[in-house]
Amino acid sequence: MTTLGIIEVLVRLAWLIGAAGFVIGLMRMNSPATARRGNLISAGGMTLAIVATAVLILAEQAYGDGVSAGVWIIIALGIAIGGGAGLYTARNVKMTAMPQLVSLFNAVGGGAAALIAIDDYLGLGAAPSIQVNVATVLDIVIGSITFSGSLIASGKLMGLRITPSRPVMIPGGRLVTIALAVIVVVGAAYLWAGNLSVPVIALILLAALVFGVTMTLPIGGADMPVVISLLNSFTGTAVAMAGFVLDNPVLIIAGALVGASGAILTKLMADAMNRSVVNIMIGGFGGGEGTQAAVAGPGGSVREIGADDVAIQLAYAQSVIIVPGYGLAVAQAQHAVRELAELLEARGVDVKYAIHPVAGRMPGHMNVLLAEANVPYPQLKEMDDINPEFDRCDVALVIGANDVTNPAARRPGSPVSGMPILDVDHAKSIVVIKRSMGRGYAGIDNELYTDPKTGMLFADAKDGLAALTAAVKAL
Repeated sequence: MTTLGIIEVLVRLAWLIGAAGFVIGLMRMNSPATARRGNLISAGGMTLAIVATAVLILAEQAYGDGVSAGVWIIIALGIAIGGGAGLYTARNVKMTAMPQLVSLFNAVGGGAAALIAIDDYLGLGAAPSIQVNVATVLDIVIGSITFSGSLIASGKLMGLRITPSRPVMIPGGRLVTIALAVIVVVGAAYLWAGNLSVPVIALILLAALVFGVTMTLPIGGADMPVVISLLNSFTGTAVAMAGFVLDNPVLIIAGALVGASGAILTKLMADAMNRSVVNIMIGGFGGGEGTQAAVAGPGGSVREIGADDVAIQLAYAQSVIIVPGYGLAVAQAQHAVRELAELLEARGVDVKYAIHPVAGRMPGHMNVLLAEANVPYPQLKEMDDINPEFDRCDVALVIGANDVTNPAARRPGSPVSGMPILDVDHAKSIVVIKRSMGRGYAGIDNELYTDPKTGMLFADAKDGLAALTAAVKAL
């Protein structure tokens, strides 16, 4: 075997080790306690794959056909700009903006995968084999839909004027979407028949880009996390297709892992909202957080309570379950809630956190937010584990959570009927910290707020927790 051949074998072995790192890292991300290490393992696998690829290019340049100095400059600039931008955004983005960042990363991944296929197709002198042809077209279609759809999704979460969070209905939108799908299918069939046509590829590319926009615009901001998860799955699939185009096993394995995990996550999120993925793609049910509700609700009137009264309940309780929601994330109150919890624990109170699968904006979002404040992992309890404990709980402290605590989900005929919720109303006493009586994304009143056991502490999550901490210290 030649020296170049040996190097190629070693590089492929390094790719395989890198792919194994992706698998191990993904497994470690299954638990908050090991997620950080899993992320590092996955990053290490990707670093190994990049270095191995660079070694292969250098070897080919030394022993065969290499690349020009200009190509190396482009590669170096790409790594520097992309890596620098990724490092900067990852270190500076707020946790509440993480879904938007994930959506932008999805767009970058899908767009890059599509560009790989386009570049490969433009370099063809004859029609490729059916295997490469199918992978190329699918890569362009899926990658382009992911690119434009992810940009729209990110804009909706940011609340940009051109992409409002509310559903934006396009006149004849369904007909337009169907027409675009037909264009893509007919164009793909034409190319898969063995024809080589750059104009057809360009038409498919344009139709897929527009399809991503028309698919995402009519969906409300409340459902954007699910859409982002679905588009993340699309990104992985597009990367896997790019792997088939380039005959690169690392891209195939990494893309398949991302595609599969994204699909599973999408299904879990849809189940947690008691909705099908198809229903979500048709359109959202959201009324938005800004919608105001009447003070009186289905169960009676709202009882407002002061910080001193809440502090007495918390300080002399035996068991307190904290239910964090998006309001806590928006207020960046994770450190304030940890300080209050530590103060209660010092008084002998058993404190736990109830984490709903869609608490915050995405699954795991609340876990990461609380981990950032050094909340002990054992105190973070998933819904199925914590629900039986509400019956024995003295005080349930709800911070900015809305639909995921609404008892209306147990009653047929409600927009949230059948949605798995936290059994907060089973607690002996309930305190809700909320800025106003604004409705959640389901657009309905929360019956928990009018429960006779519930006291409403109207305040920003951070300010309210600070007031409670001061009041507990004063006891």
